[in-house]
Amino acid sequence: MRAGSWWNPLLLLVSLVLVINLAHFQRWEGFQEKPMSKQNMNGTLNFLIQSYNNISNDSYLFRIDKLLRTQMQLTTGVEYIVTVKISRTKCKRKSMKNHSCPIQSKKKLKKSFICDFLIYTVPWMNYYQLWNNSCLEG
Repeated sequence: MRAGSWWNPLLLLVSLVLVINLAHFQRWEGFQEKPMSKQNMNGTLNFLIQSYNNISNDSYLFRIDKLLRTQMQLTTGVEYIVTVKISRTKCKRKSMKNHSCPIQSKKKLKKSFICDFLIYTVPWMNYYQLWNNSCLEG
């Protein structure tokens, strides 16, 4: 037996394990409309509104007004497409206190958006990454 011949059975075994794992995930064909688990919801929603506020040029912070839809797919982690209504608050950007800020009530300053966020997360590692977002005034 040659020194490198033990690699062939090992490669076959690794290939078999990969095929079995891929077959297991094939039932997840793209994004499925599923509610976010309560465990993942708070962290994911906090992450997405912080991300939005960090990239926004608005003088005021926004907060999630309403969760409209969640879709998910399993990959090496969990990918979510989250659709939310966000609204301008009374808190200025400098304060960075988004959770307790009331939504803006002055007609002139009221502003809301319907946004889709594509988020990749590995929840068991507390890892989040914003892959894309788009918002329309609403």
